Amino acid sequence: VQLQASGGGLVQPGGSLRLSCAASGFGLTRFHYAAGWFRQAPGKMREGVSCMRSTDDSTYYADSVKGRFTISRDKDKKTVYLQMISLKPEDTAVYYCAIALDYNGTSLQEYVYDFWGQGTQVTVSS
Repeated sequence: VQLQASGGGLVQPGGSLRLSCAASGFGLTRFHYAAGWFRQAPGKMREGVSCMRSTDDSTYYADSVKGRFTISRDKDKKTVYLQMISLKPEDTAVYYCAIALDYNGTSLQEYVYDFWGQGTQVTVSS
């Protein structure tokens, strides 16, 4: 599985962005999986933001983004999205998407995830 993240950029506080994570490879059509979004701010450890599982589209969010971020997927396009609204300066980070193949759960533990995208920069600043 290969992942390509996109959609980052510079946005003012209160603004919105939608990140996309396009997946290629046959694994997503043969196995259950979890898709997650993580972020790493300068000088900080990477943290989990949101995830969902393919079996029933159950989702999970970190408290810091609950109510502002929405994870979703397009099965046909094999793409996972992260819609972000009401962005704050503290959301500034490099955002990574990840896939946990053959996994039927919702977890923001990094060790669960097998495949990672390259990251896309999100900067929230006036």
